[in-house]
Amino acid sequence: MINLLSNLKISVPDKIYIKDPESSNLGKRIIEHSILLIDDIGFDSFTFKKLGAKIGSNESSIYRYFDSKHKLLLYLTSWYWAWIEYQMVFATYNLPNSNEKLLKAIEIITKSIEQDVTFSHINEVVLNRIIINENSKSYLTKEVDSENKEGYFIIYKRMIQRLRDMIIDINPKYKYATSLASTIVEGALHQHFLKEHFISLTDCNETITPTDFFKELTLNAIIK
Repeated sequence: MINLLSNLKISVPDKIYIKDPESSNLGKRIIEHSILLIDDIGFDSFTFKKLGAKIGSNESSIYRYFDSKHKLLLYLTSWYWAWIEYQMVFATYNLPNSNEKLLKAIEIITKSIEQDVTFSHINEVVLNRIIINENSKSYLTKEVDSENKEGYFIIYKRMIQRLRDMIIDINPKYKYATSLASTIVEGALHQHFLKEHFISLTDCNETITPTDFFKELTLNAIIK
């Protein structure tokens, strides 16, 4: 935990990429502009050829970093969850009360995102929109089991396990801690999506946030 707090570099499983995009200016531009382009046209319409045109570089130069756009999406989603995990650990590290720690973690996971100036080449607000809209495409594939064995989703799983442990810390007898933790993470994305596109299907609005909903849902479930 201490290492996570002291290391400002967000680490992504190295099997996802061919060359670490954080290691060069071109790599950082690939990440920066892929986020903007996917947000603009959607992941399905996104191609390396279009990205290359945006950054003024050959399509082949992008393939030196990622062998497919799926791997690039895996990189972006992994980076996002590692960034969220970093915030969650940092914000809860010195909280002595278990309830307060869990509620703070839920807040970090479910709140609307603000840009973090620590990473100048990554717009976290825009990346959050991509996660809300495209995150499931990173694992709803035929290759999900083999990619899981390769450790591609280790950060996402680790973050959910941290949240599960906080739930168990409050109520060790609660039988569904892992299911609840993963529901909070995925459900928050879904509620943000509904709030933006299907307002008749959610109670979240300008005054009620997904954070409010998941805090109440969680406490009602585990504290009796």
